[in-house]
Amino acid sequence: MDTYDILCIGAGPTGLACAIEAKRAGMRALVIDKGTLCNSLYHYPLNMTFFTTPELLEIGDLPMSSFGEKPTRVEALKYYRKTAEFYALEVRMFECVKYVAGHVGSFEVVTESPEGQERKYRTKRIIIATGYYDLPNEMHVPGENLPNVSHYYTDPFEYWRQDVVVIGGKNSAAIAALELYRNGANVTLVHRGDRLSSKIKYWIKPDIENRLKAGQVAGLLNTTVQEITHDAVLVQTAEGQRRIPAKQVFALTGYHPDYRFIESLGVRLDPVTRKPEIDLHSFESNVPGIHLAGVVIGGRDTGEIFIENGRFHGKLIIEALTGAAPAEKSDAHSGTILGGSPGSANAN
Repeated sequence: MDTYDILCIGAGPTGLACAIEAKRAGMRALVIDKGTLCNSLYHYPLNMTFFTTPELLEIGDLPMSSFGEKPTRVEALKYYRKTAEFYALEVRMFECVKYVAGHVGSFEVVTESPEGQERKYRTKRIIIATGYYDLPNEMHVPGENLPNVSHYYTDPFEYWRQDVVVIGGKNSAAIAALELYRNGANVTLVHRGDRLSSKIKYWIKPDIENRLKAGQVAGLLNTTVQEITHDAVLVQTAEGQRRIPAKQVFALTGYHPDYRFIESLGVRLDPVTRKPEIDLHSFESNVPGIHLAGVVIGGRDTGEIFIENGRFHGKLIIEALTGAAPAEKSDAHSGTILGGSPGSANAN
């Protein structure tokens, strides 16, 4: 059985950054992911552009270059792949962690491939950097699992002159509605609130509001979804029930970390915020030897931590383990690195 000093669960930018810092400290590190490298970024919209600039997405002190002022999804994926290659990271893709046993200094991690093949690894410590994009916030309405319903938006081309319903009121929903409209779809935006989120990026918010005002995107605010069928969405408005034709439904209602998996390891989560109990110096949880990094630290508030600040968590963990003097102080629960640059690595 292979033995490691650090095993990172999650091969996104934060997990890769953790493995890089461990390797720099002379440790043997392994990264495991149930999907491909940077699986969440891979499933972002095809033409996505990040809100942030390249230097705020860098890991391992390797520069990121981009054709424009802000990098695209494709540029980011290429950068993180090249970074993993540069540091010769050990990465096991398409292996889902089934269970973890043991204790600090001697954990056993058992994974399973899509074909059902089991593998076992031994490690002294574990870092959970699983992100949140794999688990959408479901509405729990009839028809939510139909083939014409997706919690992920990819590309608008096939919906030209088709009826499309976008559910949600934040950045992702606004961006999807705008892009679909500009590619010839008949778009209806449904949101349960009486107004769109104030957190929508300042250059996107007036755009979507103007499209709604002009009727170019049909808007139904203060409206709840009751049922989805193969060709329509049934909603409840202030004026009563309505049926909205829909060839495709994008339910962009947000995402959340895998609380069940985290708790299965014995890590305690706040019952309200779902933030894990961690030491702010080492990011170690109440379970000795199990650390958390990246967006999972933010619990329900997935807008607290992004690549820009999560990428530093690995450095802080390894510094705490090796006794090295920290270069920066962390405020893990606010999701910031004091002295660092705030921002958002969300998509444009």
